[in-house]
Amino acid sequence: MGERFVHELRVRYGECDPQGIVFNANYLLYFDVTFTELWREAVGPWLEMVERGFDAVVAHAELDFRAPARYDDLLSLPARVVRLGSSAITTEIDVMRGEELLVAMQARHVCVSTDTWQKTDVPPWVREGLERFLVDEAQPA
Repeated sequence: MGERFVHELRVRYGECDPQGIVFNANYLLYFDVTFTELWREAVGPWLEMVERGFDAVVAHAELDFRAPARYDDLLSLPARVVRLGSSAITTEIDVMRGEELLVAMQARHVCVSTDTWQKTDVPPWVREGLERFLVDEAQPA
């Protein structure tokens, strides 16, 4: 298994709906925050990549809801890269409260050129950084 990456966050009051649970769309925000922190650890600040002429955009996202998070819960979000394709990166992030899995998320980001916004290969320095967090069962394509 690749290196382990876990981001923690606490549920804020404004992220909850009238039922007192985290509003479903906020889990995508949690995913984005965790993915950005994984990226920072693996590759560096996001804007450095953009300054080099590349960006990564979400092409697909899936969420599987198991149990609700509530205001003031401390959540841990373990993240792993499950596939590094020629132009796409697939990441899985779980939302955990203690040992309880609340939401399982998966997203595929596609690398694009900031000049044309067309799909492009994952830059070598990005691939090298993310390979640290690639799970063993996944094979680089």
